[in-house]
Amino acid sequence: MATSDEIMADAQNALNNVRYARSIGTKSKALKRKHWWGKAGRIAIAAGVVIVGAGIIGAIIDGIGILGVLATGLAIAATTLFFSQYPKMPIPKAEDLFRENLDVLAGKTEIWLEHQRPALPAPAVPLIDSIGVQLDQLAPQLQQLDEKEPAAMEVRKLVGEHLPELINGYKQIPPHLRKEERNGSTPDEQLVNGLGVIRNEIDTFTRQLANGELDKLAVRGRFLELKYQGADGGSDG
Repeated sequence: MATSDEIMADAQNALNNVRYARSIGTKSKALKRKHWWGKAGRIAIAAGVVIVGAGIIGAIIDGIGILGVLATGLAIAATTLFFSQYPKMPIPKAEDLFRENLDVLAGKTEIWLEHQRPALPAPAVPLIDSIGVQLDQLAPQLQQLDEKEPAAMEVRKLVGEHLPELINGYKQIPPHLRKEERNGSTPDEQLVNGLGVIRNEIDTFTRQLANGELDKLAVRGRFLELKYQGADGGSDG
């Protein structure tokens, strides 16, 4: 018989699963909606093919009868079930974020972040949600930015390189060492500090892009690296 602690743990896991399933931003939600509309279209086409096929067979053999109607219904149900499950929503890989087109970079990053939340400490989760909000605000600016602009490279470094490196570096640390203090802070604290730095930098990038300050953005990389390393220092071990 399960103990009260086990029951509470199961309940917490269930709540976490619901919490982590939600979108952290409108851009990831839009990509998911597009994926589901694609599924709905395939379901409609498949159902139409089944119905047309049943009609053709019925015309050839002068009716399909009750069994034929049942078979048609089962075929529609089977295709609906299949296309509602497949293809799965593609989850971006961390190493691919840096190469994503600017017009989908925010949404793809949000989707990637959503799948990292279960592995992160509780204080980091609100920051991930906040980064989702910042990415939503950055997205319209990215859509107007030339892919070849130096500023575009700095945005890619921040969102597609520094952010995944910070989180993946934390995940590589054994769980029992994540709360162990080293160099004045724990890996949990270093992760939270690093996420805070990145969140603030996304906000700064958004403001500079909105104001057309591309030169400032293009030279901000070195400052970010120094500030980021200061917040992230020691998280490798």
